This record gives sequence, structure tokens and C-alpha cells, in this order.
Amino acid sequence: MVKRFSLFFLTLILLWVAFRTPVIGEFNNTLLHWFKPSITDTKKAPHQALMPPPAFTTNSLLAENQWVDSVFSSMDADQKIGQFFMVAINPTHGEAHFKRIETLIQTNHIGGLIFFQGDPFSYASLNNRFQSGTRIPLLIGIDGEWGLAMRVNSTMAFPKQITLGAIQDNSLIYKMGGEIARQCKRLGIHLNFAPVVDINSNPNNPVIGYRSFGELRENVALKSSAYMKGMQNNQLLACAKHFPGHGDTQGDSHFTLPQLSFNAERLKSVELYPFQQLINDSIKTVIVGHLQVPFYDWRPATLSQSIITNLLKTEMGFKGLVITDALNMKGVRHGQGITSGEVDLQAFIAGNDILLYSENIPEGIRKIKEAINAGLIQQTDIDNRVRKILHAKYWVGLNQFKYIDSNNLYQDLNTNEANKIKQELFDNAITVVKDAKNVLPIAPTEAKFISIGLDIALGNRFQQELSRITPFQHFASASKTDEVFFNNVLQYIDSTSTVILSVHDINKKTANKLEVGYNIQNFVKRLEQKAQKVVVCVFGSPYSLKYFPESSSLICGYEDDQTAYSAMARVIFGEIPAIGKLPVSVENLFKAGEGINISGVGKFAKSSPESVGMKSIELFAIDQLVQSSIAQRIFPGCQVLVARKGKIVYEKNFGKMSYDANSETVNSNTVYDLASVTKVSATLQALMVLYDQKKFSLDEKASHYLPELKGTNKENIIIRDILWHQAGLVAYIPFWEKTRIPLGWKTEYYNTKQSAEYPLEVAEGMFAKASIRDSVWKWVIKSPLINKREKDGSFPFVYSDLGLMILHHLVEKLSNQPLDAFTTKNFYEPLAMNTTGFNPLKKINKNQIAPTENDNLFRGRLLQGTVQDQTAAMLGGVSGHAGLFSNASDLAKLLQMNLNKGSFGSKQFISEQTINLFTNSKATRSYRVLGWDKLPSDGDSNFVSNKVSSSSYGHSGYTGTLVWIDPEKELVFVFLSNRVNPSAGNNKINTLKIRRKVMDIVYKSME
Repeated sequence: MVKRFSLFFLTLILLWVAFRTPVIGEFNNTLLHWFKPSITDTKKAPHQALMPPPAFTTNSLLAENQWVDSVFSSMDADQKIGQFFMVAINPTHGEAHFKRIETLIQTNHIGGLIFFQGDPFSYASLNNRFQSGTRIPLLIGIDGEWGLAMRVNSTMAFPKQITLGAIQDNSLIYKMGGEIARQCKRLGIHLNFAPVVDINSNPNNPVIGYRSFGELRENVALKSSAYMKGMQNNQLLACAKHFPGHGDTQGDSHFTLPQLSFNAERLKSVELYPFQQLINDSIKTVIVGHLQVPFYDWRPATLSQSIITNLLKTEMGFKGLVITDALNMKGVRHGQGITSGEVDLQAFIAGNDILLYSENIPEGIRKIKEAINAGLIQQTDIDNRVRKILHAKYWVGLNQFKYIDSNNLYQDLNTNEANKIKQELFDNAITVVKDAKNVLPIAPTEAKFISIGLDIALGNRFQQELSRITPFQHFASASKTDEVFFNNVLQYIDSTSTVILSVHDINKKTANKLEVGYNIQNFVKRLEQKAQKVVVCVFGSPYSLKYFPESSSLICGYEDDQTAYSAMARVIFGEIPAIGKLPVSVENLFKAGEGINISGVGKFAKSSPESVGMKSIELFAIDQLVQSSIAQRIFPGCQVLVARKGKIVYEKNFGKMSYDANSETVNSNTVYDLASVTKVSATLQALMVLYDQKKFSLDEKASHYLPELKGTNKENIIIRDILWHQAGLVAYIPFWEKTRIPLGWKTEYYNTKQSAEYPLEVAEGMFAKASIRDSVWKWVIKSPLINKREKDGSFPFVYSDLGLMILHHLVEKLSNQPLDAFTTKNFYEPLAMNTTGFNPLKKINKNQIAPTENDNLFRGRLLQGTVQDQTAAMLGGVSGHAGLFSNASDLAKLLQMNLNKGSFGSKQFISEQTINLFTNSKATRSYRVLGWDKLPSDGDSNFVSNKVSSSSYGHSGYTGTLVWIDPEKELVFVFLSNRVNPSAGNNKINTLKIRRKVMDIVYKSME
């Protein structure tokens, strides 16, 4: 009697709900229409119901069907219904909460869990615990729109979708999707509730905002598809949300029922468009939002059969899993007057396969069972939907469930490769929306740089990134409205100032709640009036750009993220191009899709080794070799950089600057003494430019341009022979010995104090007379030639520093400029090689420069920031054979320019013909070419791999450096160390062939 009464009462409720709903458009919501099962589920023949849904078909159809049939046949009615429920688990809520979840698993047989805030280890532990307590494996989901970090601490946050909306290369978003899939699977997650497919055409939307790819439907659809494919191609279920579209709404469905009051034409052309594209591209799951769409139904879409069964499944052809938005949100029950169990029932009848975050699962299960018994839900519909869920579980690999291993969990979730993907995304998103005075990119050599940060601490990471590129004077305020701060800063601004103003903490979802006011606008106006150049950098919502109408140069960085800071700084100074486009319109100022392309001139993009045909796992052997070398005291630290096909694929810093306990750790900004790499990075580059200018002939005598050589034993030496090291010059002469006496320096050459008479810094507290340069030049001119001759009377190959000292004078004579000034102007400045140059202490802090030897013979002190080579030091740090300093990344730019046949960015530095001439003109008496070293013909070298191609070339340096260019492999290799610290007698880097072994690893990674 009680059972009959309950069924009768349930029928009356359903009739009341059905008949109180008006007829909308072409859909007549009668009781029969509301409750009829999905067409795609009920019209199949019995044998067809056993086939997997097209969305979840795998390559092993027989095995898939056998597993699904086996599990399905073992399930009773309660276990089947339980599969429709996915429950929220909060890893921070404690044991009582965990036991309640276990009860739901064991008693109510729920089919899945959605994890909320926690750490990776609690995720792993709880996942293992709950999976071990169920016979039918659980489908595990997460809200990971920007990766695990949306819910899991100590993991990587990828850019928000609004940032991704600015990117023009959707393959980068696909790559991100693949990496997110890898990380999710590492934590035992099978379903990511992403991407957000809503078109954010309403700037005041309170809940979507930065979660959307923007307002352009094609952009949203293409990026959603790329993100989805990246995940699903790596066996992670993707989920399009929030159907039928939450973008153009004023309300937040967490608290109310937002309305989409549009007709069918508008809905299909805008809101539904990206969903249809993803359905066509085989999206596996869709979340239905708590949205009211009067054209189809007055009820929430989550409870509407017209919207789910008729529109989504039948009309749009979706065959995958339909999932409700969280059923604890107020939007689903708004104005409905029904219990949570009735919400579950109506959502299921409407066509949802998975009921997410039900507030009362036992009641929901009871209501569904009552509806089955009343004939309101067909058992075939239950069975088909259960099978669909089981097929999805097979598709994600739950037929072979494996427990999560916590070993190396943190490391596996925070890899270098993931960081590179994130950096690449931000690099491609930065959007220049205004550059009225054409100031971008800015040359880092301008006289006065000032950075101002608002709503951020002084010395923040963005300011650190700026200082990495060029010296800055920094200011910062913890607010955006401090007039006292504004007035104080303005005192430091004048007509020579270049100001970088960064605005932070404005990443709100809605355009009308951005915390930017008149104070900032007025401050920008005053800056524009006083400074030479002002660049405003907005690290937040693109909608906030409307507050900077007075800015002449305006850049959107989208997020307050350290990776965005790096990308922004590099765009400003031209290290990378600006290619992002606005994903949304900003009132009447800027339109979606707009953005100014700014060419980059100074640095490679970073990428993965795999993207250029190399293997990361092979390159890791470099780390082991270098760390072992440091442990053996072969050198205290080093930098290693590998670039291929124009992309940096390996760039690491190892060890410390010295063996002292308090020594600075080597980082990307550490600068090394390049020693003889100076020959090819300064003197040779200058000669090639002068050759392009037809200032000299390679086959002319050097004395033709340097008349002081006439009447000497060097009158007839040919420039080509000097570059080939076969001009008869001796290898080296210790000129410094002429300037010392047994008890110290000769006062006719040196003084302990710098002055007009003693301007040249030889070492700290040691300065040479200006006239010493003339003395050294005379000693070079008067130096003997070698005695040995070939049979034809010519000189054999003898590697000589003196030849490059002669060429140094040739460069200065032909250019009418000092060598250091000429190379800086023609190469280092335009290539933004900010750490590269002679006499680094003039622009770089001493603590940033790796020390070389403790020179007990000549200078009597540890050398740090002054050149290790004695002759170059006597000459004031500038010579054709030594004296140049640099870090690896800046030096790589110059090498890449040479690899590019003399071009870099949009600038041609040296003609292709000249590059080809100097790198292919083989010496007549050695294996070398003009200026460059080559692999010896027998392949026996202490520092060059015998795997290099025959077209490759480079040079090594005495201090433990090596650069190499391989055109055939499109490769640039840089190895910088200070093996001479503290003693130049430490030669283990050569005897153990460390540089060669590192190169061997690089070449092996390309096999």
C-alpha cells in the first residue's frame, strides 16, 4: 500500500511540474515528451545496445566489449544506478569526510569522484584508498581549466584561457593539453572538466571572464578544439562546458539562474557554435550549465529534456557523456521548489549521464528507482547509459587500473619541459595594443631606465627581469592610488627617461570590477608629459586596458605570473617578437583580434628538444657529466647551451663561480672570460663586416694597410695567411715579463691608482700607462718569425695570438674606431647581447662575473672582471686575441647570426657570401678555415666531438670555453667555464676531454 501511494504521489508531482511549464517556441513540453527516453538510446536494436558508443570506441573493440559485458553482467540494479553519481572529495576535510565518501562508494556504488583542493600526495593517497575500496573502478575528475594548479597546490599553473585566446599558434595549446593530460594521469585523474567553451561576449559576466578564450567564436572553437585534442589524444577525457553557453549572461549560476534570452538563430550562430565544432571533433564529454534558455525551455538547462536530449543529443549529434554542472549550485533549484533528490531525478530524465555533486545521493538513487518502477524511466535507458559510462572507463584505461606511485611525484608534476611549454605560451600571448610613437622594441643601451610597479613589492620578479636585460632604477608601491608615491617618483623623471610602468593585481573576472581609477590615469598622463618614452604593462584582464587612454605604448600581459613577467620584459627589449592579438574587445578603444606585431631582434625562442628532432632523455646525460666534473674539481661551474633550428632546446647552469664556500651560484646572468673565443666573437666578426665594405683584400699584405710593418720581417705577410695561422708568426710571447722586476712591477708601466697617466685597468688595484699599448705593439712588430719552413719555403701552421693582435690593429685602422666600440656598435648592441663586451666591470656587477685564476706570477691577486690573458690585460682589457666576456645566451645570438648566414631577426649583419667565404676557405697547410677552427682531419681533438659535420666550425678558449656552429645539423653549441680558477695549471678539462664528451652527448641526442 505504501509503495503504491509513493508511486501515485511521485506521478502527481511530475504531472504538476510538467503542466506548469508553458509551451516555448516549437517545443511542446508535454509529460510524454518530457519523459521519453533519448532517441539514440531507445531506437537501437537489442544487439546494437551492446556496441560501444562511437565516442568511446577503442582500437581493441573485442577486448573492450568483453570487459564492459563482464562488468555490466555482474552489476545489480543499485550498482547500475550508482554509476550515475560523481561525488566531490575534499582532501583537506579530514578522516570523517573520507569515511563518508567510502560509505557512498561501498553502499551506494557511486561511479566517480571529483577532487577539490589538496596537495599531490594527498591526491595520490586518497585515490589509491578509494579505488581499492570498490569493485568497479572509479572515474576520477578534476576542474583543471589551467591545469592541476586550479585544484592541486605545488603544481604548475598554465595560462588562463583568456591569455591563451591571444595566441595565434594553436599547436601550442594542443601541446599544453598534452602536458596537462600527462600530469593528470600521473595523479590518476581520467577526466578534466575543461575547456570552457563559453564565448565571453559580455564583459560584465560575473563568472566566466578570464576562463573563456574570448569573444570571437572561431577563435574560441579552434582553441577549444586544440586543447581538447591535446588531452584526448593522450587518453584524458576532455569536457566542453557550460552548454548551451554561459558567456553572454549577467548572473552567476552558483547563486542564481542566468538567462540566455536569444532566439534559435542567435544561439546557433554564437553560443552553440563552438560546442557544435567540438562535437564534430569528437569531444568525449559535455557539462550542461544551470542556465535558463526560454526559447527552448523555462527550466534550467540541466533539467531540460528539450535542451539535453532533443538539442544536444539529437539535433547536434552528441554521443558522449552528458554531465550536469554541480548540483549543489543554487542555479539548478532556482524557482523550482523541489528537493535535491528530485533535482537528481529530473536531471537524469532530461538526459544527463552523470550527476555531479549531488547533495543527497541516497535520496537521488531512491527517486530514480521509484521512477523506474513507475515506468517513467525505461530499463533499457538505464542499461545503455551504464554501458556508456563503462566504455568511457575502459577508454581511459580503468580496465587495467594501476595504483599511483608517490615516488618522484613532485618532480614528475613540475618538469623542465612543462616550464618550457608555459613560457612558450606566454611568449606568444603578450599583446602590444598601442605603440603610437613606434618606440618598441627599445634598445637596452638607452641612458636612463626607470621602472615603476603599482600594487606590488619593490624588487619584484618583473623588475628583476628588466634588470637582467639592462640597468634600471626601480620604484614600487603597494597600492594604485598613492599620490605621495606618484609625486616622489615624478621627481626622478626627465626628458631622457625611458619609463616602464607595470600595473598589477587587476585580474578580476568582470570588466566593471577592475580596481583601476583616476589616480593611475592622471599619473600616466604626467609621465607621458615628462619622460622621453613610457611603456605601460598591464598584468591582468584585457578589459582593464580601457583605463589607460593616455598611454602612448600599451602592452597586455594578461596575468600576474612570473612567466608573463619574463615574456613581457623580452618583448619590450626585442628579445622575442610580440605577436599576440586581443581575445576580447575593450569598449570602443580596441577590437578583438587586434594587436601590433613587433619584430624581435635579440633572442631565440625556447622549445623542447623533441620539437627539433633531439631527445631530452639523452641530453640529461650532460647534467650527470657536468655534475661529476664539478665534483672532481675540473671546474667550479659552467653554462651549457644548445640551440637547434633557431630554438634553444637546452640551457642550464651548473655549480658555483668558485670553490669558495660562500661563492655565488652560477645562473643565466653569470658572465665568463671567453679567452680565445674573442678571436672569432670580436675580431673575426669585425673583419667580415669590413670585408663586406670592401675595406681590404684577403690576399693583400697586412703592411699595405699598416705601414708600420714595412721594413720589418712582417712586411710581406698576407692577411689570408694570418687568418689561417700560417704567416710565420710565433705562437705566444710573454710580454708581461718585460714589465716586471723580481720584486714587483716596473713603475714606468704600472701604478696602484688609476689616473690620466695610468688609465688602463690591468687588475684590481693595478693600472697601466696609456703608452703601454704602443710598447706592446712595437714588441709585436719586432718579434721574430718561426724558423721552420715547408719544402716550398712557406711557413707551416702555427696557432698564434700575435696574428690576431695584428688584425686588431687592422680593424681599428680600417674602421677608425677602437675594436671594442666597433664590435659593440655593429653586433652586441643591435643583437641585445647585454652581457657581451670588453672590460665588463664598466657595466656589470663584479659578483656577476666568474673569477678566473689567482695570478701569483704577474698581477699577484685573484682575477675577477679583468681578463685572465696577461697581454690583453696589459692592453687595458681589449685585444684581438682575448678580453671578451659574455654569458652563454648572449653569445649564442652571435653564433646563430653566423649560422643564419649573417642575419638575425630582420637585420643582415654580414653578407651570406662573406660568411660562406670565411667558413669554407680551407687552409693550405692545416684543417682550419679563415679565423675559425675545424675538427682535425684525424678526428682527434680534446674539445670537439668527432661526430660534427664536415661543414661545422668554432673555437675554444684557454679559460675552459668552447663555441661551435654546425650548419648541416642547424646547431649552435656553447660551453663556458672557468676551469682556470683558482689555478691555470688545472688542465683536467682537456686531459679528460670534458667539452668533447658534452658535445658527444648533444650529437647522440640527434641520432
